[in-house]
Amino acid sequence: MPRAGSRSGFLFAASAYLLWGALPLYFVILEPAGPFEIVAMRILFSLVFCGILLSVLRDWKGFFALFRSRRTILFMALAAVFIFINWQTYVIAALTEHVIEASLGYFINPIVTVLFGVVFLRERLRRLQWVAVGVSLIAVVVLWVGYGTFPFIALILAFSFGLYGFMKNRVGGNVGAITGLTLETLLLAPVAALVLVGVAATTGLVFGTAGAGNTTLLVASGVVTAVPLLLFASAARRLPLVYMGLFQYVTPLMQFLVGVFILSEPMPTERWIGFFLVWAALVLLTIDMVGHARTVRRRSLNLT
Repeated sequence: MPRAGSRSGFLFAASAYLLWGALPLYFVILEPAGPFEIVAMRILFSLVFCGILLSVLRDWKGFFALFRSRRTILFMALAAVFIFINWQTYVIAALTEHVIEASLGYFINPIVTVLFGVVFLRERLRRLQWVAVGVSLIAVVVLWVGYGTFPFIALILAFSFGLYGFMKNRVGGNVGAITGLTLETLLLAPVAALVLVGVAATTGLVFGTAGAGNTTLLVASGVVTAVPLLLFASAARRLPLVYMGLFQYVTPLMQFLVGVFILSEPMPTERWIGFFLVWAALVLLTIDMVGHARTVRRRSLNLT
């Protein structure tokens, strides 16, 4: 029987990843707003929402404490750059009928994270990890050659989110979910403002001109951005890392299902083959992750 903390952890994790998985539909209903306006509004209204949360929770002291460390600011600034690239690419994918390719990016992300461990942390891959990486590379080649286009969107999403996670990992537990998102959106606010100026000068802003519903949804994008992150942070404090690793497959699976069955994006044979290869790689990676966790647990029990 799972403990109450574990049960709530599962609920928080499932809620976070399900909300992330449904995001393509949210961005689609924001049209006629374009991808650049949507991301800029998402940044600014996320900043407003985070400011409200910090005021309610009386955590402004914790937020301003982040500025005492140049190292923290540096890594959070880099994290902000990568999450901006990730958000912009993802919204473009959602609005240009590339949701399936976006899901591929998040399926590949665990493999990319493993590679970052080798490149940046000098980690040694175990045998199954090497096989998983090799199968993933074959999948990318199959998608490129067979489908006829290089999966740029998928790889940009995978690497930008992987680098974002790596930068956040460098600051460790010093940065909370709310304070971190507040800092990231604060750093990106000038960029968002410039983007809105550019949109206003070219195609024109949709905000406030497409009806109360559209305006409300654009304002709510701040809440939609922050809530899954808070749920994820709550889950991470309650669940072992292995379970969190397994939950990360929920979001790309939902995105894939949305792309195929709701948005009716094409799935030719070559694309199915590429996805099956990626899924095979993820199965191998999961088997390795679970087996390694059990080995570590046994060793720790023997030592005690």
